[in-house]
This record gives sequence, C-alpha cells and structure tokens, in this order.
Amino acid sequence: VSRRYVLCELLSEDPRCRHCIEERAVGLAVREAIGRVHGDYGLACCSVSFTGAGGARGGGLPARPGLTGAPVPAVKYLNAYTGTVLLRCRKAWYRLLCSALPFVRQLESRHQRYPCALRTLHVGGTIRTCQKFLIQYNRRQLLMLLQNCKNEEERRCVQKSLLSCSLTEEQSHSGDEEDDDGTE
Repeated sequence: VSRRYVLCELLSEDPRCRHCIEERAVGLAVREAIGRVHGDYGLACCSVSFTGAGGARGGGLPARPGLTGAPVPAVKYLNAYTGTVLLRCRKAWYRLLCSALPFVRQLESRHQRYPCALRTLHVGGTIRTCQKFLIQYNRRQLLMLLQNCKNEEERRCVQKSLLSCSLTEEQSHSGDEEDDDGTE
C-alpha cells in the first residue's frame, strides 16, 4: 500500500499547549477537522487510510468525531518540545488530509482545550525524505536566527547549534527508502 507522510508544525501562542501534546490528542484534533471539512465521506476515506485495514475498528462506517473507539490518524512521530508532528496516510487520500489540517484549531487534553494550529511543512513518500527536509528546514530557521542576533553571545549559541546540524548518508539503501512511486 502506497503511503504519504505529512510533516507538520504545531503552532500555539500558549506555552502550555506544548506540554499537553499527545499522539491521541493530535490524532483526534485532525480527525475532527476532517469531519468538519469533508463530512462522513472524508471520515470514511481517512479512517480506512489511517487504520490500513478497511475502516473503523469493528467494521462498518467510522464513528462520528468525539466517540471512543473511532480510528484516529496515524501519528508516526511527535516531538512535543519542537512541535513537530508526522502523520501517515494512504497516498490516495493525502490531499484530503492536507486540506483539513488548516482547520485544526485546538487540542484537548485532560479536559483542557488549548488553541493551536497545524502548519504543513512537507509531504513525502518516506519518513526518510521527511527527515531530510526537516534537517534543511531547521538549518534555514537557525540561519534566520543567526541574522537576528542582538549580541555576540547569542550569535555563538546559534552558530554552535547550526554546526551541530548534519545528515550522514547511509551506504545501504533498502526498498523502504524510496518513494512509493519509485522516485525520491
């Protein structure tokens, strides 16, 4: 089954939001956004896509947003410190997923709601291509920080971070490292 990986950045003005990030909370927020934007059709397509095995757990159509037992998007990677989220879905439905992401408005955790947004950074065919993109993206962000430094101490700290960013190429290339359509 061909897959796509959607690399996102969680944006929030509330610093408490980063502490509440859990895979399930992000997955439910994305699922609710898909339901609002694309209705039952979108939920059914993405539920098959996320579970990978023919729909909601227990068979039949997926449950409405907010009900327990409903499949949630496959969050493959989550870094609460940086706000980086990697979602996986079937290739046929990634555009549907991406079109709903701007409508994520909040995360709910421990009966608290935190306003936030998900910004799509990259869509790739493999986790590795998303990792490569993220390294380059972070490098560009550090360069922008370097240009905005106010004193020499700040500049040294940013330069040290910038020099620590590197990607080492592995000599072996397995079939998992290529995009699903054979291109990279």
